[in-house]
Amino acid sequence: MSILPGIDGGRTRWLLLSSLVLNLLFVGAAGAVAFRYSTPVPLSPVTRMDHSLTTRLDRLAASLPPADADVMRAELRDDAVVMATAQADLRLSRDEVRKSLRAQPFDLQAMRAALAANHAAHDNFDKVVHDMIAGAAAKMSVVGRAKLAEWPGDRTPDNTVR
Repeated sequence: MSILPGIDGGRTRWLLLSSLVLNLLFVGAAGAVAFRYSTPVPLSPVTRMDHSLTTRLDRLAASLPPADADVMRAELRDDAVVMATAQADLRLSRDEVRKSLRAQPFDLQAMRAALAANHAAHDNFDKVVHDMIAGAAAKMSVVGRAKLAEWPGDRTPDNTVR
């Protein structure tokens, strides 16, 4: 005899068993999610990561012996205007690339010219930074240049340079 009219007993049992299994599955998943988010999770505060050139060069200088770090920082101060100019040229060339991509109608030649100018600005920026580092290295001690050669060195678990 069937509980539901028009359905035989075998199908009803399988239907009820399937329903029970699915309900247990959903209750288990909901319980796991609730347990996962109910336990206290220690969250460390997220600080804004600064990847600017000045910050990276300051970290580089901090890894050097004090006298060599002073040499690096002095060279950075001496070349600050040249470096800022090269960085501004690079930013402006990136803006031109973006402008060429947004242009309606799209002009392939304008984009190629903007990309070539961006490439040249990037090369110039790299040259200025490398010249500054080379100029500082020429004034450093042997130990300072050896430290410079090892940079970024080993990283600690908190991702700072030792």
